[in-house]
Amino acid sequence: MANAALLRASTAGKAVSEAWARLGSRGLLTSAALQHSGDVIKPEGHYKVTVIPGDGVGPELMNSVREVFKAAAVPVELEEHHLSEVQDQASGDRLNEVVKSLDLTRVALKGKLYTPMEHKGDLASYEMKLRRRLDLFANVVRCKSLPGFTTRHNNLDLVVIREQTEGEYSSLEHESVPGVVESLKIITRDRSRRIAKFAFDYATKHGRSKVTAVHKANIMKLGDGLFLQCCEEVAALYPLIKYDTIIIDNCCMQLVSNPYQMDVLVMPNLYGNIIDNLAAGLVGGAGVVPGESYSSEHAVFETGARHPFAQALGRNIANPTAILLSSSNMLRHLHMEYHANMIYDAVRKVIKTGKVRTADMGGYASTTEFTRNVISTMET
Repeated sequence: MANAALLRASTAGKAVSEAWARLGSRGLLTSAALQHSGDVIKPEGHYKVTVIPGDGVGPELMNSVREVFKAAAVPVELEEHHLSEVQDQASGDRLNEVVKSLDLTRVALKGKLYTPMEHKGDLASYEMKLRRRLDLFANVVRCKSLPGFTTRHNNLDLVVIREQTEGEYSSLEHESVPGVVESLKIITRDRSRRIAKFAFDYATKHGRSKVTAVHKANIMKLGDGLFLQCCEEVAALYPLIKYDTIIIDNCCMQLVSNPYQMDVLVMPNLYGNIIDNLAAGLVGGAGVVPGESYSSEHAVFETGARHPFAQALGRNIANPTAILLSSSNMLRHLHMEYHANMIYDAVRKVIKTGKVRTADMGGYASTTEFTRNVISTMET
């Protein structure tokens, strides 16, 4: 009923209402989100978006976004919050500020947060805490070939959907006796069904023909077995979408040898972290693939292959393609199709032309040069 009420909004807000209706049809909005929709989506004026630059080259890449947004006259106000485990040593005050900001804006553009391997009592990283606080259960990485940029496999277009609130990423580890560490993997029916439904809804909305569940149920018969069972139950509700399964190790081999057989892949947390990076490598690497994470009320747009690229810090060599495409997806999420397409088309045209490319794409251009070329392409 909340969605119906939203669709009966005034003529001035019709386009915005349709955007929120689309999100509701994807299962991404709850009644609580709709009640707060006035804080986020406005028929006119500026939109406020939370920005988390992250670590490594994140702040440099976010500068590229700011320059492109300014050149394109994007009506978005970027509210920046710095969050880093490298720099923040003591409290979670900054994390609370980020969560508070996102509760108001509902939308964020985010760089990668570095996760140190050593721990000082708390095993959960800022990345994990942020996902838990916001319940960002679904991570979506679309790995699509870029015209003009030749890789081993071309004309690829596959989607990796990852459940990212449980599994091995539960921070439930302890040393039972000296030299023996136990790590708990948590799989629940509710969250498995939720991510499976998200995957099938995504496939339905985007005209995809097949959903493949990735698992290791032949070894983890209870945990992955439950995940697989939930996927099968949800698949029965979508007879027009083909459903199959694949074991994680075979999935890696098939992606490398013949990725064209894949369409939409859905999987638990750890497998998703591996597969989305592998799939990103098929189309050019961490610098070119956008990603996004969803809860019922929030959307966080970030690079698909999460890598801080700390060794490039301050060298002006990082590829801004992934973050610019992510920002374009964010604008499309906000129903700002004109600006989203302007940025998306400009980035793809620069890459297709092939004259300005960063080192990871076989070129010599700096981050600044690539960004300026995108801006000049938009202007023409």
